[in-house]
Amino acid sequence: MTIRKSNPYLSLVNSYLMDSPQPSSMNYWWNVGSLLGLCLVMQMASGMFTAMHYSSNMELAFNSVEHMMRDVNAGWLMRYIHANGASFFFTCLYLHMGKATYYGSYKSPRVLVWSMGVMMFILTMATAFMGYCLVYGQMSHWGATVITNTLSAMPFMGGDLVPFIWGGFSVSNPTMQRFFALHYLTPFMLAALVVMHFMALHVHGSSNPMGMSGNMDRLPMHGYFVFKDLMTVFVFMLMLSLFVFYSPNTLGHSDNYMPGNPMVTPPSIVPEWYLLPFYAMLRSMPDKLGGVMAMFAALLMLLMLPMTDRSVMRGNTFKMLSKMSFYLFLFNFLLLLNMGQLHVEVPFIELGQYATVYYFSYFLMFVPVMSSMENMLFYMGNK
Repeated sequence: MTIRKSNPYLSLVNSYLMDSPQPSSMNYWWNVGSLLGLCLVMQMASGMFTAMHYSSNMELAFNSVEHMMRDVNAGWLMRYIHANGASFFFTCLYLHMGKATYYGSYKSPRVLVWSMGVMMFILTMATAFMGYCLVYGQMSHWGATVITNTLSAMPFMGGDLVPFIWGGFSVSNPTMQRFFALHYLTPFMLAALVVMHFMALHVHGSSNPMGMSGNMDRLPMHGYFVFKDLMTVFVFMLMLSLFVFYSPNTLGHSDNYMPGNPMVTPPSIVPEWYLLPFYAMLRSMPDKLGGVMAMFAALLMLLMLPMTDRSVMRGNTFKMLSKMSFYLFLFNFLLLLNMGQLHVEVPFIELGQYATVYYFSYFLMFVPVMSSMENMLFYMGNK
């Protein structure tokens, strides 16, 4: 027996990455999962080198980033890989979740895989938010102020919770230092969740575009799908390199090249682009508590999909009504992403409210209604 099967540690690697049987019909959308693993490794590696030259003291944070950019050998490269890598991470994350939603990868027996994925998504958003605050540019300071202030809307404890998080009466030095400590810690928690995600996936294996059992025709992971993954890894690295070397500030905000100033409020406070859809929901509510509840409920609503999807068939490949509903949801999500960066004025206020209502309606109304109608048509067609 070869060492990769006899060694207790290598045998685990072998069972997950080499001999693991995968459905032969998996298409390129399944490659995004491996890209997310690559993104996590790149972010942890570049973040580690960045942290070596970063100072979490509020007085020194902005200057330490500039020192890294100007004086440290290849410091600019580490910083730009880390900053642009976050955007690519979320691009892959949204694509991965969109694939799972379209192809019904959340349905039994993979409910645990989906639930672990949603937990990882929420933790990644928290990690990215804290990382953006650490630059301590103008948008970082005011983004931290606005988002942490939303917790004051919580009844009874909100007024005490915000100063507790700040470590004072505003975003100040203790805030920065605890954000840095948490930002460094959470990726390791994320890595542990990734392992649990793999373990849950390994029990029943991957789904496939057909929505049927893949047990009839499976291929080993290594040799077939590893090479296929390497194709998208090459394209991913090419795209990331184009941004890092030729357009490193395109995905950021220009105000973050000014040091954070609590005395000057920017004309428009916006987070990074990947948080904009949920920020748009927060702003669309006239009530502060309602906005906070909508923002958090929008994330937790993803956990409802395995319960609200009543379809007897997995995925939307052969279901016209569900496919149309999904694409409307996708366009609505992109609309929310755009709404999050626009000024709070007519007609964007009402448009944001309509888009928020449709977002929740998709999970609570459209998915159960469309899947029930398709079940009825399916049974009628098989009589």
